Amino acid sequence: MTSPRVVAVIPAAGVGSRMQADRPKQYLTINGKTILEHTIDALLHHPLIDEVIVAISPGDGYFDRYGLRDKPIHVVDGGKERADSVLNGIVNLGENDWALVHDAARPCIEESDISALLELMSTDDVSGGILATPVRDTMKRVRPSTNVISHTEDRDGLWHALTPQLFPATLLKRALQNGLSQGANITDEASAMELEGYKVAMVSGSPANIKITHPADLPLAEFYLKQKLSAQGQNAQN
Repeated sequence: MTSPRVVAVIPAAGVGSRMQADRPKQYLTINGKTILEHTIDALLHHPLIDEVIVAISPGDGYFDRYGLRDKPIHVVDGGKERADSVLNGIVNLGENDWALVHDAARPCIEESDISALLELMSTDDVSGGILATPVRDTMKRVRPSTNVISHTEDRDGLWHALTPQLFPATLLKRALQNGLSQGANITDEASAMELEGYKVAMVSGSPANIKITHPADLPLAEFYLKQKLSAQGQNAQN
């Protein structure tokens, strides 16, 4: 039996209209590099990741314009929805491979968080897991089609789901295929696995692992990336 590989998959076929930008948000630049390049580099630099696959829109002209195809990655066509893009990325993975799916718009992912998630590969208690942070704010439920509060949700046991999300490729492939065929609302890989009845673990991650969604997120991501680079430089000197 071949040893398991860790294959990172980045679904990057989205448009990100909430950024109100002249290009998809993954191609906006921070510190001279696109958001997508920051994300790709973070995964390429992790010592336990064997391969990086990026799913882009078939009509994407920015990917080549920014020279991203020159990186040691594999590129596949993305699909209509996130689940389609992820499925295209993992369809040819081996039966012993693990898929590590990460949002293109989360460039601030830390190596230590990825390592903590990968530790799940050595346990039989769960079928993978995701990075997440516990909900600390008060959560309100509103009445349908209104902005009027219905009640306050109990935040005990509530987590913000992040990425990466890690699962055995064969299980995730089947879960995504079944979910798509049933017309299920698959918002992330964990939701597909949940529908199949698998146990999915939560691994506490850094709050710096933000998803860039709105213009105000850009300066915050720039701050976190500068912190990350500074820490890497200090570690290299020690």
